[in-house]
Amino acid sequence: MEKRRLGKSGFMVAPVGLGCMGFSRAYGEPTEKNAAIEMIQKAYDMGYNFFDTAECYTGINADGTTSYNEELVGEALRSVRDI
Repeated sequence: MEKRRLGKSGFMVAPVGLGCMGFSRAYGEPTEKNAAIEMIQKAYDMGYNFFDTAECYTGINADGTTSYNEELVGEALRSVRDI
């Protein structure tokens, strides 16, 4: 995927990012954790390297626990986030 320089930094990002809010809230129940992680990892493998998340993107999982979007994205990208 094409990359573009982010501002004046040397950091290169894909021109299209993945909005991750829907994995945790806004569109019904949160996506099942393993399925969400798999989708985020597939997006990375396709060339995405800009993932939109925020502290306020939370939801309630089917088991009653809280789905924290930033933690979900962090877990999905743990193996590649320092690349």
